[in-house]
Amino acid sequence: PMMQRGFNATSPQMQWVVEGYALFLSAFILLGGALGDKIGRRRVFVAGVVVFTAASAACAVAQTIPQLILFRCAQGFGAAFLTPGSLSLISAAYAGEARGRAIGTWSAFSFITTAIGPLLGGWLAQSLSWRYVFLINLPLAAGVYLISRAHIAESRDPQAHGKLDVAGSLLAVTGLGALVYGLIEVQARTTPAVIGAIVFGIAVLLVFVFAEMRAESPIMPLALFKSRRFSVANLYTLLLYSALGGSLYFVPFFLINVHRYTPFEAGAALLPMVLISFSLSRFAGGLVARIGPKIPLVFGAFVTAIAFLAYARIGTGGTYWTTFFPAVAILGIGVVSFVAPLTTTVMNSVSTAHAGAASGINNAVARTAGLVAIAVFGIVLAYAFNAHFNRAMSAGHFTAATQRMAVRSRGVLLSAHMPAGVPDADRARLSRAVDDSFTAGFRAAMLLGAALCAAAALCAFAFRS
Repeated sequence: PMMQRGFNATSPQMQWVVEGYALFLSAFILLGGALGDKIGRRRVFVAGVVVFTAASAACAVAQTIPQLILFRCAQGFGAAFLTPGSLSLISAAYAGEARGRAIGTWSAFSFITTAIGPLLGGWLAQSLSWRYVFLINLPLAAGVYLISRAHIAESRDPQAHGKLDVAGSLLAVTGLGALVYGLIEVQARTTPAVIGAIVFGIAVLLVFVFAEMRAESPIMPLALFKSRRFSVANLYTLLLYSALGGSLYFVPFFLINVHRYTPFEAGAALLPMVLISFSLSRFAGGLVARIGPKIPLVFGAFVTAIAFLAYARIGTGGTYWTTFFPAVAILGIGVVSFVAPLTTTVMNSVSTAHAGAASGINNAVARTAGLVAIAVFGIVLAYAFNAHFNRAMSAGHFTAATQRMAVRSRGVLLSAHMPAGVPDADRARLSRAVDDSFTAGFRAAMLLGAALCAAAALCAFAFRS
């Protein structure tokens, strides 16, 4: 929201600030995993850190929304080589129950940064500028670079051979890019070009699958899906991360624009979830070795569904402790129950030699799920917002000038901005109508998230105990 106000950007533009990063991360993460197996996981990890950091610096000085989106795409490209490397390095260094505990520790440290990031980012955006949220990456990356060079052993797959599947990555980014573009633009208009982009994106993704069947060294080795556990784990990932990515994207907007939280308060609102997840993640990481994946994965998805139902009951009033806290706390229990067990299950379902490819595929599934879900959930939220807002305008006895403005500036209102020129007599009522309409859209998005989590819980029953 702070970026949106600074650039006076529309809701679709702000979605692209997130989606541009997620698009390149999703499309090239498979290449990153395969490249790590081939030429060295530490080498690729460090290269990803360097690219990500340079792009972060560029984001910090962006002067327009198109520039920021472009640099976010570059950030995602760097992250595509950084992300699978971190997990595949751990998988190559540990085995059995020790691997589960190591991944649990990895998850715990991820949760630490999840706690610190929004708090620090919110404080920087509120006190200085959102640009410092990107600049903070520079000293952190310098430390990561030095530690990686000095203390992490190199590893690779000795059987990796053949050319890199660059064509597969280009098909993936083209197909996903067209699909996401269409899904975002369809929120505002349903022209033949927009519908054509969706159809084209789906067609290119189908071509991508067929191309992977014939590639000499595919970035997505379809042979890995012969493992039933690997296939079910990735379907579970697709459903659950669609719910998380699509739903949680809109929480900061709801907190800041409707409940009038400051950026720092919005960052702190999720802290209970992170503390719960951090305190239990190492324990959860070893559960698969002791009791199998079914119980923690079913339980985690079911509890996460309850958390989204708790989000859906929140209105426009109430204190934090009676509205957001119960949902956030339940979400923390759900997330910690499935994150480390799911990752451990994926990595245990393939040989160590294919750790990079397995990590890349699972990360790609998770990132692609969030990438597409943000656009789909945006459609659901916009539809519910418009339906509720139209009823409010019909029953609110607004002036003719305000009614014309509401038609002309619907996209601005969806972003919780008050357009210039609204008569004073209508301003308070219009603000309430926007808040109530956004709340209706938020509830619809949370209910969709709960349904996807319930589907993931059913999917987890396919695992053997």
